[in-house]
Amino acid sequence: MAISRRNEMPQQPILFYEVFDIWGIDFIGLFPISNGYSYILLVVNYVSRWVEAIATKTNDAKVVADFLKSNIFYVFGVPKALISDQGNHFYNKAMSALVHKYGVVHRITTIYHPQTNDQAEVFNKEIKKTL
Repeated sequence: MAISRRNEMPQQPILFYEVFDIWGIDFIGLFPISNGYSYILLVVNYVSRWVEAIATKTNDAKVVADFLKSNIFYVFGVPKALISDQGNHFYNKAMSALVHKYGVVHRITTIYHPQTNDQAEVFNKEIKKTL
């Protein structure tokens, strides 16, 4: 019996990623205000699971851009890809300009499917449990 093309499994490329090539990013909060801070910005490396987090007063695009430049791009190098949800703090003109300037691919998760950014979601749960 011959196998037709229709019944074949689609070929998937084998992808190799280096440490710090792919990062997931997410905000946690709104928490009760403590010293003026009510959010946590969390960035997780997909390969090493290294976590960078900072308490923030707001959850806006400026906070995200400043954090990425100073704590990720300048420390670990410019990543190949950044994965985030569709929050307006990640999905805006400022972020588009930032990732375009540095040549980073920005992957946006689909709504109601947080598993796409599973690394960040796992650490979100851990931080919430700890707090």
